[in-house]
Amino acid sequence: MYDCIVVGSGPSGGSAAYHLAKRGRSVLVLEKESLPRYKPCGGGVSPAVQQWFDFDFSPAVSLKLDQICYTWQMGDRQEVELATTEPIWMVRRDVFDHYLIQQAQKQGAELRDNTAVSGIEWLGDRWQVNTANEPLIAKYLIAADGSRGSMAKWLGFKERKRRMGAALEVEAPAPASPTTMIHFDFGMVNNGYIWNFPKADGYSIGSGTFIGGEKQNLKEVAAKYAQSFGVESFKGIKQYGHPISLWNGDQVLHTQNAVLTGEAACVVDPFTAEGIRPSLFTGMLAAESIDSALAGNTNALAEYTERVSEEWGADMVWAQRLSNIFYRVPKFAYKKWMRKPSATRRMGQILCGEQRYRDVANGAIKRLTKGLIPGLG
Repeated sequence: MYDCIVVGSGPSGGSAAYHLAKRGRSVLVLEKESLPRYKPCGGGVSPAVQQWFDFDFSPAVSLKLDQICYTWQMGDRQEVELATTEPIWMVRRDVFDHYLIQQAQKQGAELRDNTAVSGIEWLGDRWQVNTANEPLIAKYLIAADGSRGSMAKWLGFKERKRRMGAALEVEAPAPASPTTMIHFDFGMVNNGYIWNFPKADGYSIGSGTFIGGEKQNLKEVAAKYAQSFGVESFKGIKQYGHPISLWNGDQVLHTQNAVLTGEAACVVDPFTAEGIRPSLFTGMLAAESIDSALAGNTNALAEYTERVSEEWGADMVWAQRLSNIFYRVPKFAYKKWMRKPSATRRMGQILCGEQRYRDVANGAIKRLTKGLIPGLG
């Protein structure tokens, strides 16, 4: 019997497995696909995540970039150099996720990939996890199987609070002279944006919508956008569409001997759709709580829910407020806010963990609403 079974080998699952195994607990990670596996994701990672791990992520980082370019419908170009201590990491998820799992294995975690979970059963004092090969037993479970996984439903989380977004992504080869800055365009996608995150050997191009507008033809938008970077056609390039479970308020993330992490816990930033940092963070917190529970703390899992609320959710309240205004009046918001280099630098500091939304959002919201709401100064 394992101390814990982690279902899913993404950032939250890998983080949880690493931190639990490092504490000497017996951990099994189950992954339905074969590792390394492709995962559609822009692959922008805050360097702030390094503080939570005692190994170097550099081998899993494709590029480090400190320049951002914004456009409005490919015009009104704004280029800003970030004034952050460390540049933003660009990663390929097949490399990054597998590297994290390998670090967990070095600490003693066990991996079984190509192993889909077909169901779970509570046996009174332990969980049975059913797979095609055999049933597996653990004292605790971590559901790290993402927004489309079944674990949350099987664990009884039927009414999760989440705001659903949608994204389409492609990995395209870079031309002879690739761009070396992160690019965001606003106005081509309703209630969201389209992006190009460069890697060492190509581009991750995607489009996302965060407060409605999912019926747009994201494929057409992405194809038109890609031409601006020398990618003339998506022919022969596989395109990946997927939902995004954005944070939409605090909620209970624990149940009988089990917790939700990552997108299964709906912790994706509702303004930027940043998901890797909160996934790594909730994985670490989940490991700490289950380690504490195994040591006899009967309130440990409830404390996990509280910590996610206090240490992530409290800041996401401000991210959501900003999102609610920005994406409803994007052209006005772009002119009023995104044209200011200082605004971009502050967002860069948020992404790099040097500031929090609560530090800057109130002032940004006042600037954005001035002129929209009569009498507001």
